[in-house]
Amino acid sequence: MLSLKERLETLESDLLAKPMRISAYHDLPFAIFQYPPQKEFSVRKKINLFQIRLRNGCKKVILISLAELFWNALNANDSLDSLIHLEKIFGFVRVQETIRTYLTGKDFTPLPQLVLQIIKDADPEQHIALIYRAGALAPNFYRMSILLNELHSKTMVPIVLFYPGEREGETQLRFMNMEGRQAVSGYNYRVKIY
Repeated sequence: MLSLKERLETLESDLLAKPMRISAYHDLPFAIFQYPPQKEFSVRKKINLFQIRLRNGCKKVILISLAELFWNALNANDSLDSLIHLEKIFGFVRVQETIRTYLTGKDFTPLPQLVLQIIKDADPEQHIALIYRAGALAPNFYRMSILLNELHSKTMVPIVLFYPGEREGETQLRFMNMEGRQAVSGYNYRVKIY
């Protein structure tokens, strides 16, 4: 198995290639970079250096923090005090379901729409979006398997989702290495996993 550094180098090479090599399908310019959750802080540092190298390769990088979007969605729909009160009365699972509704329901602030809002003016020939801090959505506030599927056919901006989890085989991923959680196929068999 290749190291994180080697896989990032491969991803960088594929992103800077002309034409870009992150996907064999022109309508699906997405990739997933899987890493062990315990390497989160190390990977964040690597992402900062990675974006500099991409910029040096004449790409414009858009960093998208899922943790920031998570809190923006919560603040747009509810107050933290209200959610704490709800948890005291009904428990964590109920609050998690409420927050999931905020992140997926069309009448609230769906996460894919927040991502699309950030990249709406991006040029697919010049920009690359790096989505990171996915661990903020654990244990089950939002299923990562949904995000790229929801973005499919809505943008042509190349997107790399930095995914904290375990890889099983060629196309299976387990979010945050959580015990009891079934591994999910790489969201779409056509999305390349680095």
